Amino acid sequence: MEACDVRQALFLRPRRYPFGPWPWRAAGYLVSGVVAGVLACAVLLVLLVASPLLVGIPLLLFGGIALGGAERLRLRLVDRRPAADPHRAPAEPGLAAWARVRAGERATWRELAYALLLATVLWVLDALALALAAGVPGALLATPVLLAADGHETKILKTVLVTSYPPALAAAALGALLLVALAYPLGLYAAGRAALTRALLAPRERDGLGEVIASRARLVDAFEAERRRIERDLHDGAQHRLVALTMSLGLARLDAPPGGPLAERLAQAQEEAGQVLAELRELIHGIHPQVLADYGLGPALADAADRTAVPVDTDLDGLPRLPAAVESAAYFTGREALANVDRHSGASRARLTGRHDGRVLVLTVEDDGRGGADPARGSGLTGLADRLAVLDGTLTITSPPGGPTVLRVEIPCRVRSASSSPRTASSSARD
Repeated sequence: MEACDVRQALFLRPRRYPFGPWPWRAAGYLVSGVVAGVLACAVLLVLLVASPLLVGIPLLLFGGIALGGAERLRLRLVDRRPAADPHRAPAEPGLAAWARVRAGERATWRELAYALLLATVLWVLDALALALAAGVPGALLATPVLLAADGHETKILKTVLVTSYPPALAAAALGALLLVALAYPLGLYAAGRAALTRALLAPRERDGLGEVIASRARLVDAFEAERRRIERDLHDGAQHRLVALTMSLGLARLDAPPGGPLAERLAQAQEEAGQVLAELRELIHGIHPQVLADYGLGPALADAADRTAVPVDTDLDGLPRLPAAVESAAYFTGREALANVDRHSGASRARLTGRHDGRVLVLTVEDDGRGGADPARGSGLTGLADRLAVLDGTLTITSPPGGPTVLRVEIPCRVRSASSSPRTASSSARD
């Protein structure tokens, strides 16, 4: 599973992290932060010293807007999730209307606060983090090169640091080890730095929406309860009656004269009753599969993958039992994605993976089909995306022409209770 930010890369694959691209992305993010901070500091000094207050303060305010946009783009270095623009579009055209709207937005003042923080504090902290995590190991790595160089500095180095090449090579080896070891705290600092930037420049606006979100969550819970009631009524009522009807028709066939028209009609009626029973069982399974309620998300998705016409490789080991709403939303999203692979992708193979890192459930469906999928054209996933939004979840689809198509679901949730081993549950479900 591919990480979408430096924090996930660090915690999901800790052993591979120092040797992947994320430490370089974290370092690039901090280096560009130092450059942006120095420029912001210079602009701040010029505006405060050389400009009148009536000119400097408006320029500073709207300069923060430009810096905020650049910082949201720079976040992509350590976080692939897009940072939404918090500003709203003016109702009227023109620069004056735009300025009035921006001056009245809290997002504008947050961007100004971030600009002042970057110009005075953040870039200094970024520089210190880089100096400790990269500067010290880099200096040790460069010891043999400096020792071999000519000049007065080399003589000082020989007398103060090392006196021969073996110690210099040992210092270089120590520098390499430090570079690998310090990649972890550097990544953690970059993740925290990015989280601060996202909190100030792309916050989730919840003012006035708390009750709406809570009511939507209650509707989802009520919908789940009603879905289970319908499934239970069909299973305990209509299905049992159809089974009894099929058996009664079979017994009637035994009493009818063989080869006659009555026996033929009874056989046809029994066959149709059997087909209706099979369709009803499939409908009950689609409403709320029993394997999901009994064994959890991993075995339920594995069962859905087994029912798919396109061969599906699954990697669902380690998924714990999650809240019922999360399991239900993730299951139906994954099932709809597999159905789309069957109907529209033209793929020869697909892959379904699921991971839970203690905080976020990540579900990925990838196929090698023709690509070009567009949810806006109506793929059955739009309503599921709205359902995920109630749980603060996200659904993203990447499908360039020619493929591959990758659907990614992220739902923040913590493990509610421990469960049995997914491998054991899966084998029990198949039995």
